[in-house]
Amino acid sequence: MDKAEFRKILKKVEKPARYLGNEINSIHKDTSKEGLIRYAQCFPDLYEVGMSHLGSQILYRVLNSDENVYCERVYSPAVDMEGILREKNIPLFAIESREPITNFDFVTFTLQYELSYTNILNILDLANIEIFAKDRKSDDPFIMVGGPCAYNSEPLADFVDIVILGEGEEVNLEVLNEYKEWKKNKTTREDFLMRASKIEGVYIPSFYDVTYNEDKTVKETAPNRDGIPTNPRKRIIKNMDEVPYPEALIVPYIETVHERVVLELFRGCTRGCRFCQAGMIYRPIREKGIDTLKSSLDKLIKSTGYDEISLSSLSTSDYSKLSELTDVLIEEYASKNIGISLPSLRLDNFTMEIAEKIQQVRKSGLTFAPEAGTQRMRDVINKGVSEEDLKNATTKAFEMGWHSVKLYFMIGLPTERYEDLDGIKDLAYNVIDTYREVHGGKLSRKFGVTVSTSTFVPKPFTPFQWHPQDTGDVVREKQQYLVKALKNRDIRYNYHDSKTSLMEAVVSRGDRRIGKVIYDAFKAGAKFDGWSEYFNLDIWTEAMEKNGLDISWYAHRERSYDEVFAWDHIDVGVSKKFLMRENDKAKEDAVTPDCRHKCNGCGINITDLGRGLC
Repeated sequence: MDKAEFRKILKKVEKPARYLGNEINSIHKDTSKEGLIRYAQCFPDLYEVGMSHLGSQILYRVLNSDENVYCERVYSPAVDMEGILREKNIPLFAIESREPITNFDFVTFTLQYELSYTNILNILDLANIEIFAKDRKSDDPFIMVGGPCAYNSEPLADFVDIVILGEGEEVNLEVLNEYKEWKKNKTTREDFLMRASKIEGVYIPSFYDVTYNEDKTVKETAPNRDGIPTNPRKRIIKNMDEVPYPEALIVPYIETVHERVVLELFRGCTRGCRFCQAGMIYRPIREKGIDTLKSSLDKLIKSTGYDEISLSSLSTSDYSKLSELTDVLIEEYASKNIGISLPSLRLDNFTMEIAEKIQQVRKSGLTFAPEAGTQRMRDVINKGVSEEDLKNATTKAFEMGWHSVKLYFMIGLPTERYEDLDGIKDLAYNVIDTYREVHGGKLSRKFGVTVSTSTFVPKPFTPFQWHPQDTGDVVREKQQYLVKALKNRDIRYNYHDSKTSLMEAVVSRGDRRIGKVIYDAFKAGAKFDGWSEYFNLDIWTEAMEKNGLDISWYAHRERSYDEVFAWDHIDVGVSKKFLMRENDKAKEDAVTPDCRHKCNGCGINITDLGRGLC
């Protein structure tokens, strides 16, 4: 596309900066270089969302560190830009070079959220790339996906060529190196996929066949050719001090979801919350050293100019050297008016010492996640926090000068009762009472409690993967119950749309038959399904019916331990026996201790995946 035409297009769209691609710290290479591998890194959502995804920023730097690879970014165009591209028959382009991704070697997608899958098909369609893998010819790009949702990529099996299981810094480069060798003689696509399948962390869906039982459940997923692993295994980075981390983050021209330096402290989690997929699939825990973090941060602050540092991990306050790290950060950056935020705080280790440090520059918001309203329910989910923890944490916060807190809960959890919903109300009102106690019985005009609830979605590779999701009617009844219970001028209650949670449950635990549903929904106009203003449940319902599938069978049916799941052939290092054991303990309201204190036999430490790391 020539510059003149591009300028005309930008004048017609709402946010032209989404498509400029020449932000500070973006990378530009000579695309005419012979042998250059073109890699389109696609995030199937708007620019503002994708630019806030740390994993994409990491891979962008890692891949572009190879002089023979050019990794460029692609985001789902907003509706106005899509309209222009279709009207003028302009194929979707990467924003750095503005060249069509149709001619790239790889077109890859980050799978962060199941309701982004129609956007994936929309991007392929806009790029004039064959949507079904079986229809692609020898010169077409290879479609590759990775991210947390890739552990059950079966609903996308018809569309993708390669699935990356686990952490991608090393495995992506190994796939590209294999591609370089294959390209020297460039035989068939299948030949390259066979070579890639030998790499640990690579799964090729087309190399496996699925059979079904008469009751519609999965019977087996098995290799359909020799030399293919029966159970493809995830890939992890074992030494976090050696893994590449960006020295510069791309700084956007427009406001995005997160605008700050993000410093990753560790990967994995030891807590074992039974609803949490990330806590299971990212095991084992691996921390970065203080020197590594400080070195990364020095470079990131200088290269971005941001005035806030976000310390990021699944449970940031569990970092074993957090106090030492915050000392270093305050000493180095407080005088420069650079603040610190801890986005993931646990009630049981929120210390006054840490609070005093992080509020020296500015007070960031405080969000706590009790997850459930009663101790029984918190024991069921293995949250490991108490009402006393909330009391202590909010008391400390209010004494330190905070005037508001946010509390996050889930509704529809297994074994939930209405008394558990009453517990949510009680905790919110207890926070009001705590504030009064700290401030002599008075409430400041600045005071407020925000209560947010989302609907439980049973996820693969969790102890709750066998449980049904509440029906839409039940969820709405619970939401309205809480609306009345939390009616107070000092409490703000937000809840998540249960319709999107319903389809998230269907797709997240879906098998290959759901692929046709995703395709038909896309053809009927579905896209940006994670956005309430675009999501249309009727489209999805009709697509399910068209393919002879039942939403309730996928979302509202309790599974037995004998059932084979669509994702059972994938090895994440955590055994199914452990997940069953945890589910049984949940039914008994029994707690499993943090595995830093006692090994609970999840299985990760008996293979070379986690041996020596736990």
